[in-house]
Amino acid sequence: MSKEYKAEHIKVLKDLEAVRRRPGMYIGSTGPRGLHHLVNEVVDNSIDEVLAGYCREIEVIIHPDNRITVIDDGRGIPVDQHPIYKKSALELVMTTLHSGGKFDDKTYRVAGGLHGVGISVVNALSVFLEAKVYRDGKIWRQTYSRGKPTSPVEIIGDIEKEKSGTEITFAPDPEVFESIEFDYERISRRLRELAFLNKGVSIEIEDKRTGQRKKFRYEGGIIEFVKYLNQNREVLFPEPIYIEEERGRVYLEIAIQYNQSFIQDIFAFVNDINTEEGGTHLSGFKAALTRAINDYARKMENKEINIMGEDTREGLTAIINMKLPNPQFEGQTKTRLGNSEVRGIVDSVVYEGLTRYFEENPPIAKVILQKTVSASRARLAAQRARELTRKKESLGGGALPGKLAACSENNPQRNELYIVEGDSAGGSAKQGRDRKFQAILPIKGKIINVEKSHPVKVLNNDEIKAMIAAIGTGIKEEFDISKLRYNKIILMSDADVDGAHIRTLLLTFFYRYMQGLIREGHVYIAQPPLYKVTNKKKEYFLYSDGELNNLREKLKGEKIEVQRYKGLGEMNPEQLWEATMNPETRTLYRVSIEDAVEADELFSMLMGEEVEPRRKFIEEHATEVSELDI
Repeated sequence: MSKEYKAEHIKVLKDLEAVRRRPGMYIGSTGPRGLHHLVNEVVDNSIDEVLAGYCREIEVIIHPDNRITVIDDGRGIPVDQHPIYKKSALELVMTTLHSGGKFDDKTYRVAGGLHGVGISVVNALSVFLEAKVYRDGKIWRQTYSRGKPTSPVEIIGDIEKEKSGTEITFAPDPEVFESIEFDYERISRRLRELAFLNKGVSIEIEDKRTGQRKKFRYEGGIIEFVKYLNQNREVLFPEPIYIEEERGRVYLEIAIQYNQSFIQDIFAFVNDINTEEGGTHLSGFKAALTRAINDYARKMENKEINIMGEDTREGLTAIINMKLPNPQFEGQTKTRLGNSEVRGIVDSVVYEGLTRYFEENPPIAKVILQKTVSASRARLAAQRARELTRKKESLGGGALPGKLAACSENNPQRNELYIVEGDSAGGSAKQGRDRKFQAILPIKGKIINVEKSHPVKVLNNDEIKAMIAAIGTGIKEEFDISKLRYNKIILMSDADVDGAHIRTLLLTFFYRYMQGLIREGHVYIAQPPLYKVTNKKKEYFLYSDGELNNLREKLKGEKIEVQRYKGLGEMNPEQLWEATMNPETRTLYRVSIEDAVEADELFSMLMGEEVEPRRKFIEEHATEVSELDI
């Protein structure tokens, strides 16, 4: 490598070269998430036309060769020549970063794609892209490959003057992406969400690979969204509370409904973007909710009750849907809203709306107050248990659970915590591990189902208390990722039905009480082997029947001994280390939340009170099971 570093070594990446060099900067990753982000970017352009009031129908088509087509009936991308750049606006938008009509508030009053990188990034990362524009009585077309035009902007036909819109077809570049296989369900979930957030808009998806087709249209908008989220729960009142108001240039709608669970689900959207990390709009909502319920409690002469914010959100399902010009997001990922003026607007609108609703609907107001007061009393009763989550002792301190086999190094960035099913497997894991950086916490049997249990009961459960103390971050409102003692939290259970149930119970606990662990990518699932095969004194650990069949084919009739593992406890420490704990040879799956709404729905359905949705899910997916070990 040359030590010289002169001006000639500085490279300026022209047009879309930067996107192809560093795609992760623009779409997050080159895995499935980044691939599907391309679809979102194109659809978001159509949704921006919806927000501007010009589009009512969107269609998404997945072709057999994994091309995607997105069609809308908006105004159509302009095709006339730009006065400064002397090229068609269509070509400019498709081939130039930070170009578009969203940098002032004349063309789009509100929009999600404010950075102007969306469609051009899709173009850069596609081996083929075709843009068709329907406007001014003509069909205009241009094609591209890897961000560069392969044809001029040309007229290819006539249409009725009234018809307008844009049609984008793209094929993702296999040189960029790990896989170009699109997931129909994943795309459907996002389209359904967009249909909820834009009432009356028709969004259709068709998968020409399988013939599947869905059409989403919700005249009730976010009211239907809340009902959808609560479909597997027992609600306190049938119709969600709905508040809608426009203040200045900010449009806000809120839908809330309480259920009998102990879980809070608040999803906040800004210009159709799910702000998963919240922001000023969410802060304003929480403050107004707490104040409105406290004021109503005082009117009802419950002055001795001290209701806190967390009490008012127990069993709450809420959607916050905000449209505003010039939102200030944290980065291109847009996960947190930063506009300071928004907090006061949301606070005022929600407080006034709820106060008015409580006065007009006393029976429902009383039901909400009873739920909140009950939560408040339970919180006070649980205070001692919650104190266990706030211990600040160091890794070797006395607050750690007695059955935790701690690691010797005090390096949270390197350390790992294995949560192991059963004392037998826990014993083998303790003996087989690398004591420097691997800690072992055995848990006995199936932990409490936090989806159906009151927080008091959850926090008094010995296994839960041991995990909270070992991990160190605290839970819920007190959760602090900076106090995490282990970079990897690894769930290790048997490869059978009971093991799968234990993993689901553990994941439900982490999702509901320590969601930040999953969001930050710290939760993993260990993959224990199903078989140990011995051939000529050589051992193979295999993780599926397919791997076993492949090995038999490879060895072609040679004598082999096959041992089928029924549980981790059957493996000696050396085998457990080699197969599931050695970083060089083990298989780990990182748990992620690709879709918070979908994750919430799934946990509620699988672990909640309602039996019928769970039975239906099992019936529908039973045929997908390739291995069942009972």
